[in-house]
Amino acid sequence: MDGLLVDTEPVWTIAEVELAEQLGGEFSPDLKAAIVGTRLEVAVPTILRWYGAPALPQDVARTSSWLLERMVQLFAERPLVLPGVLPLLGALRAAGVPLGLVSSSYRVLVDAVLAHGIGPFDVTVAGDEVTHGKPHPQPYLDAAGHLGVDPGRCVVLEDSPSGVASAEAAGCAVVAVPSVPGVVFDPAPRRLVLRSLEGVDVERLGALVLLNS
Repeated sequence: MDGLLVDTEPVWTIAEVELAEQLGGEFSPDLKAAIVGTRLEVAVPTILRWYGAPALPQDVARTSSWLLERMVQLFAERPLVLPGVLPLLGALRAAGVPLGLVSSSYRVLVDAVLAHGIGPFDVTVAGDEVTHGKPHPQPYLDAAGHLGVDPGRCVVLEDSPSGVASAEAAGCAVVAVPSVPGVVFDPAPRRLVLRSLEGVDVERLGALVLLNS
């Protein structure tokens, strides 16, 4: 969702810059690259340690709560849908392809984005609804299970290293579209690396599924 379907990464950056100031530091693009695509319970301790702040459970809980509240406020405005997304979703829907949304963001943030009418998706899986978040394969295995499909017949669209690792560990083909400076992907079997989703169509995704299957 974040950084791949909708341009929420700059919104996250607003909150992360504000948090860095609260912690007496300056926001770092290197930190952004390190935490992109991870759940709060992974990202928040990383942020706190980055700035030399205490990262005890109560500190993580307090900071996570602040970030969630701030992001809900910021997500109240309609996020910018990224290029190529709506035509691709429409084409997949017209072709009868089941669609799932798998995000490391918590349910309250997924729902805040979906409230703007993006989709629809047959299944959505949020970061706080799985025991193991990305890069573990569980999020994509759960989504495929809810859709009733073989993960090996799925194509995952991702922008983060943890998301790509999660999808490939689940056995899915991947379209990787990095959205954060410092994040680079190399092409690999059943992994297509693109600058955006513009020009991606149903046939291209179908060919990726069939490759080496």
